[in-house]
Amino acid sequence: MDHAIERSGAMPAIFLSHGAPPLADDDVWTGELSSWALHLPRPEAVLVVSAHWEAAPLTISATTPVPLLYDFYGFPRHYYEVEYVAPGAPELAASVERLIARHGETLYQDPDRGLDHGAYVPLVEMYPDADIPVLQVSMPTLDPAELIELGRKLAPLREEGVLIVGSGFSTHNLSEMNLGAPDTDAPPTWSSEFDNWLDETLSAGDLDALIDFQHKAPAASLAHPLTEHFAPLFVALGSAIDESLDVETVIDGFWYGLSKRSVQIA
Repeated sequence: MDHAIERSGAMPAIFLSHGAPPLADDDVWTGELSSWALHLPRPEAVLVVSAHWEAAPLTISATTPVPLLYDFYGFPRHYYEVEYVAPGAPELAASVERLIARHGETLYQDPDRGLDHGAYVPLVEMYPDADIPVLQVSMPTLDPAELIELGRKLAPLREEGVLIVGSGFSTHNLSEMNLGAPDTDAPPTWSSEFDNWLDETLSAGDLDALIDFQHKAPAASLAHPLTEHFAPLFVALGSAIDESLDVETVIDGFWYGLSKRSVQIA
């Protein structure tokens, strides 16, 4: 397959809505993710912060290939047979450890933890050859301001060609999903209102409002009754916060009523 354009300068950071394992059955969304990767500079490695891994202190995943973590239940068997054997990323792990140590903090490692579905589901579509090293780091907190600071600490990795990926969902309320056709039904008001606010607030670069989204955004408690799927956005934003905050929506629309909005941060 064609490769992405060559890297020039720092890599962008991205926040993507990662869907669920059935994303692989959605021709529209898989095509959007594939096209996005082709238009990104080709990364030297990928660092993923997923909504599905909360652990404190900050922890890194396995640095050698280990089995995927099928962290979901009740799906057909073939979703548990997906493989994504990306190269290990010990050099990236060493860089993360160095950056964290600068702040007097200790990095922990879980040598048995494979990529969870927040990482491999989108990466299967974006980099299907599985030829780019991938590492996950945990979210040690869900506090937006602290996650922005984590992004700041990791920001130098972008100069090394590392694609920092915050993987979550722009709206996420499974109990209120519209279970009709994935793309044709109108989204529920709580999802569309939050999505519109997110689009406008990102475009305005209003970081204070984003940090206080639970009070500033319409329908925030319905869009995110729990906040772990919104939290990875702040790591991605933090990695670019010392620059002019240039945020571009690459994917929008809705999937079973949930916002697919995914953004690239220059």
